[in-house]
Amino acid sequence: MALHLLTGAGSGIGAALAARLQARGDDLILLARSDARAAELRERFPGAQTIVADLAAPGELAAALTRHDLPGRLDSLLHVAGVVDLGQVAELTVAKWASQLDVNLVAPAELTRLLLPALRAAKGQVVFVNSGAGLRAAPDWAAYAASKHGLKALADSLRAEESPHGVRVSSVYPGRTATAMQERVHEQEGRDYDPAAFIDADSVVTSILTVLDLPRDAQIPDLTIRPGV
Repeated sequence: MALHLLTGAGSGIGAALAARLQARGDDLILLARSDARAAELRERFPGAQTIVADLAAPGELAAALTRHDLPGRLDSLLHVAGVVDLGQVAELTVAKWASQLDVNLVAPAELTRLLLPALRAAKGQVVFVNSGAGLRAAPDWAAYAASKHGLKALADSLRAEESPHGVRVSSVYPGRTATAMQERVHEQEGRDYDPAAFIDADSVVTSILTVLDLPRDAQIPDLTIRPGV
């Protein structure tokens, strides 16, 4: 039975991934930004352990983890949580730059650092759910794309560094997916939102499980998913 630590399990891809992992009998540790959200996650995913830690405050993650008796072995660390605020470079505030970089890049880097001993002990893997914006940047997406380009760089460096320890590292790049985040993006873009026009979150989860379940003689460094015809 595998043990996974997962961010972003409250909605969208993260919630769908947590549900699929639990349905097949895997154990979950779920990161929650508040006590209230942690209670919601425990009710939604009975038996899951929760850790209250705010990704918007990466410098506090170490202290948050020390308040819990975490296992010495971890089969996977799944970075799914993210935030997005659109805006042109001429208009983006420092606060919007900082919030997206903290949640989307600095927090995953710090959480990975803190959990590497347990991942090494299990010869586990780290999966970064990135974005198409991590491969190309469009107008109004500068801050979000910068955070996701940085996440790709983090994954690439980590993969090379951790290979001697037997830790696999993968990046998954979904196109636009039908989630609450996508609905918010459409609000910012001033466009009507039709979830049927985008990838279903469960389809992205199927690709993530493929990455996780690949036999140990191989790994998938990068996987891009796009909407079907």
